[in-house]
Amino acid sequence: MGTGHFFWVIFYFASLCSASLANNAKINFREKEKKVLDQILGAGKYDARIRPSGINGTENLPTYVYVNMFLRSISKIDDYKMEYSVQLTFREQWTDERLKFDDIQGRLKYLTLTEANRVWMPDLFFSNEKEGHFHNIIMPNVYIRIFPNGSVLYSIRISLTLACPMNLKLYPLDRQICSLRMASYGWTTNDLVFLWKEGDPVQVVKNLHLPRFTLEKFLTDYCNSKTNTGEYSCLKVDLLFKREFSYYLIQIYIPCCMLVIVSWVSFWLDQGAVPARVSLGVTTLLTMATQTSGINASLPPVSYTKAIDVWTGVCLTFVFGALLEFALVNYASRSGSNKASN
Repeated sequence: MGTGHFFWVIFYFASLCSASLANNAKINFREKEKKVLDQILGAGKYDARIRPSGINGTENLPTYVYVNMFLRSISKIDDYKMEYSVQLTFREQWTDERLKFDDIQGRLKYLTLTEANRVWMPDLFFSNEKEGHFHNIIMPNVYIRIFPNGSVLYSIRISLTLACPMNLKLYPLDRQICSLRMASYGWTTNDLVFLWKEGDPVQVVKNLHLPRFTLEKFLTDYCNSKTNTGEYSCLKVDLLFKREFSYYLIQIYIPCCMLVIVSWVSFWLDQGAVPARVSLGVTTLLTMATQTSGINASLPPVSYTKAIDVWTGVCLTFVFGALLEFALVNYASRSGSNKASN
């Protein structure tokens, strides 16, 4: 009995010692992370103003930055202002040989930073941006991961309002292509090149809801631009939107058809019922004109004729023709009566 008791006491103290050693190892491991950060980003050891070298540390090659994004939502597509609003998670990845570190036999997967100014950053900007802001609730939605091989991943959540020039000739039976353009502001292609990340560089949230539009597809491409100061790397995403016709069928086409049919009711009224036929014709004409004005008020004043203009113009012609028909019939009737009386 005493031997068994002695055995359990030894086992208890061994367990305490092993737990203490494990905790010390964990604490030392976190201290190692701090030492690595101080080692690669300490004062006088890293200059964030200098861009990284090219592939394999080659000085005369540009820095390659791989871009991908995740579209979280598209909240508004404005026909009048020709713009759209999007919220996305934007990611960039590049290699900086100066940030290599020892991964402690695979235990240190990566280091995480929340201060973008600690490392060199590509000078990317959105060339068709009108407005934009970062998200800081509850904390700034941004992080930087530094991997043992010197690879850097930058991720941030942003909201943008972007210009989208539209061709409204087929409105409301049209399709629109809205682009998202990203380019380098100061570094030419000799120093910095943006590339799409291989394998699904643009992802879209499932069940994306758009008022009055459907996102049919999206295409990635390159759009390098040349200016007096050099050639600059540029990426773009083309989003193809199809306008939903059901809304316009209920709000525009069916009411216009009903107004035309109502104007034709005057054909079945007695030709002597002048007040009724005039009131019906003028009312439908003014209502149709108001409907046309309301449609055009939600669209920009373009110089070409739209499909909806043709439709409202034909409907307005039918309504006006019904009113004109009564005037001609009434005039002919009175002329015939005068000749008969003479």
